[in-house]
Amino acid sequence: MRTESDSLGQLDIPKSAYYGIHTQRALNNFPISSESTHPELIRAFLEIKQAAAKTNATSGNLDRSVAKHIVSAVKTLINNPIDLTMFPISDIQGGAGTSTNMNVNEVIANVALEQTGHARGDYNYINPNDHVNMAQSTNDTYPSAGKIALLRLLEPLFSELRALIDALGNKADEFSTTYKMGRTQLQDAVPMTLGNSFHAWLKPLRRDDLRITAARDALYMLNLGGSAIGSGINVSYHYQVHIVPNLAGITKLPLTQAHDLFDATQNLDSLVALSGTLKTLAMSLSKIANDLRLLSSGPRSGLLEINLPAKQAGSSIMPGKVNPVIPEVVNQVAFEIFGFDATITAAAEAGQLELNAFEPIIFRSLFTGIEHLTAAMNTLRLNAIDGITSNKSRLAQDIDLSVSFATAMTPIIGYQEAAKLAKESIRTGKSLRQIAEKKAHFTPDQLAHIFKIEDIVINARTPEHGLVLHPPKK
Repeated sequence: MRTESDSLGQLDIPKSAYYGIHTQRALNNFPISSESTHPELIRAFLEIKQAAAKTNATSGNLDRSVAKHIVSAVKTLINNPIDLTMFPISDIQGGAGTSTNMNVNEVIANVALEQTGHARGDYNYINPNDHVNMAQSTNDTYPSAGKIALLRLLEPLFSELRALIDALGNKADEFSTTYKMGRTQLQDAVPMTLGNSFHAWLKPLRRDDLRITAARDALYMLNLGGSAIGSGINVSYHYQVHIVPNLAGITKLPLTQAHDLFDATQNLDSLVALSGTLKTLAMSLSKIANDLRLLSSGPRSGLLEINLPAKQAGSSIMPGKVNPVIPEVVNQVAFEIFGFDATITAAAEAGQLELNAFEPIIFRSLFTGIEHLTAAMNTLRLNAIDGITSNKSRLAQDIDLSVSFATAMTPIIGYQEAAKLAKESIRTGKSLRQIAEKKAHFTPDQLAHIFKIEDIVINARTPEHGLVLHPPKK
């Protein structure tokens, strides 16, 4: 063990640890979760410390040799997989993220000390607070690191979302002439194509893409340089002007500094907005999953309009049972996201005066939600959507027995008379066509038109997957 000191006293630290006393106190105080800090948050923090050392050196406030050692330590940490034993604190913590900031400062200092031949914890040479944290506060570094981490986690989410949209579009093409019954309130409505269903699923996902993109763009604006509350205390003019451009160069992201650093330090509405878009995406995915479970229900007593790929045995007691496990897991991820959104909303609202102390739970919820949504869309596409087939015989049978054609009779014989024919069909079990052919209500041409499904179904697509009506008959 080695002994370190802070303003509260002394504490023993494992001699092999790269972290220091502030990290150890956090481990003692927050035994809430076994999770460590998210690696992307650590990576972003390291980049901020690198940019800060560079900026403080050029401003003349930090000795250039110390800055060089800090940058070298950061590069060593970034160029290798993040060792979470160095960063063991959970994202669930008190103090607005101070423990994580201190943790990163200590690790960088101790790596730099080791590289220069000094013992870990010998902070007279390179100090976590005076040197690594110079011109910074948790209150501007933590939210900035969190936003950078979010920007990177959103990249694979966009990739999976767009791949899923393409997969749904491919199925819409495949089923563009596969006719089926539409349903409203789970009751028979009017005919449509199975392709129409896939179109209706992909369209909100496209809107989700636009919504998330807009929310993402707000994340590029950082409060870095604002220090404790946005006033820039202990921050040089040179640092305040150059820190964000230097960080942008390191991260290769189009980062900008907030115009009002007080506002950007205390208000987290951009994170709430992002959460709302993720919740909407989760809702869209869950609705698709619900529809897939209904349309594939069976195999004998359900709708059985489509077949989902069989992925695993569905029961430990019922042999041969196969459950829609992929849509089910998508539903559960959606439920989780709904909960995260409630947590994020409550935490953002609970901020008081110049700082929100609850950023850790907000970022943790966003990190986990984005990763789970990304994985859910991946498995939905690969293990469900891509392998869906249709049961054409079942679809044709449903259409033949449907009374929905009564809707097409209404312009000819009126609503009430058409309703009588529909009720007779249901009562007798005869098809509506059989009953209509015996009535004197319709001419042969009218009957042919009423029961020609191509004339009443929207089945054309634009190249952009938009639907168009058939041109009117002459």
